[in-house]
Amino acid sequence: MATILYILYNANGTAFGKLAYGYKKLTSSADKPICAACEITHGGLRLDENAAWKEAKAQIEKERGMEVKQLHRDELGADVKLFVEQAGEPYPLVVSRDTDNGLKMVMNKDELGSCGGDAQKFVAMLRQKGVLGS
Repeated sequence: MATILYILYNANGTAFGKLAYGYKKLTSSADKPICAACEITHGGLRLDENAAWKEAKAQIEKERGMEVKQLHRDELGADVKLFVEQAGEPYPLVVSRDTDNGLKMVMNKDELGSCGGDAQKFVAMLRQKGVLGS
């Protein structure tokens, strides 16, 4: 059973990283978000989490007793970073850690994008993938 769900953003957490993300977001097309995970959790260029995400996050944590960690590319622990590099998937993505400390790919960039920034679609996809109960 998964104990941690990592939401991995396609941005760096530094002030410059946030500025670079903002510039890319403003200059990209709306149908191809720079970071679909950011769209789900923050709704675009907001610095704080949106209400829909806060509700979804609480639901995930309560329902499964799972901790949700949201990390930027430059905030990853060595083991998570190595896992992502070996998987060869581009950011953003979702990874889980199970009770044996093993890591597993949960959602890739395209799957996150298919949620269209909707936190409840994200939760539904977690159910579909068996991360949450049905």
